Amino acid sequence: MTGLRYVYAVCRPYGTPLQAQLTGVGGDPPRLLSHHGLVAVVSHVPEADFAEEPLRAHLEDLDWLTAVARAHQGVIDALTTVTTPLPLRLGTVFRDDSGVRTMMEAREESFLRTLDRLEGRVEWGVKVYVESDRTPDAPAAPAPKPVSGRDYLRQRRERTKSQDDLWQHAETFATRLHETLSGAAEDSRLHAPQNPTLSGASGRNVLNAAYLVPRVNSEEFVEKVDRTKDGVPGIRVELTGPWAAYSFAGEETAEKEGP
Repeated sequence: MTGLRYVYAVCRPYGTPLQAQLTGVGGDPPRLLSHHGLVAVVSHVPEADFAEEPLRAHLEDLDWLTAVARAHQGVIDALTTVTTPLPLRLGTVFRDDSGVRTMMEAREESFLRTLDRLEGRVEWGVKVYVESDRTPDAPAAPAPKPVSGRDYLRQRRERTKSQDDLWQHAETFATRLHETLSGAAEDSRLHAPQNPTLSGASGRNVLNAAYLVPRVNSEEFVEKVDRTKDGVPGIRVELTGPWAAYSFAGEETAEKEGP
């Protein structure tokens, strides 16, 4: 089959086959390309979509980009069940197999060092949100209708103070949670809060963190998060994973496509 080579990840050789029905970007099944002690997971993609100029144009097409990101993530998820992958950036493309091997040769030392550090480990994501329309002590019923301008201003000040108190409480809660989870993980990363317009999530994001956890300790880590989920009214805790260790894999990786 002709076409460019789309590279999903680099890993060490592994013996467990991927699912037979797994397809990658553009519907082509991923295959393994070996070089020394490394394996690149690749598939064929058409030049009409992935050569430099059309790819640049496609990156402005959100629907196209979302489909590619989901297919890319599907391959990474499948790899994570059988090995420790080092995901490459979304849209990493080479002319042919020789180009992929040249890339692996140039980065071999860095790849092997990172794979050694990540072996047997996964990433868990934890986000904390403030539900902007809720406060810890607020009743479910709507506030009474103000009877005057002064009454309106008083109610508005009370709502603002209540909301500010909730946000401050949420930030304190998030700081303590991060300290607790960092103590249960081998490493952690704090990411910038998500923009709700882009993420589609409700509420204000006050913690967006990733934690590197040995796979064998994942159940204990998840239990620590679950114990916090419903503990504070007006604050929502979300857990995602296990992911390949995107946040701890260096500059080669792309951000994951996930919740």
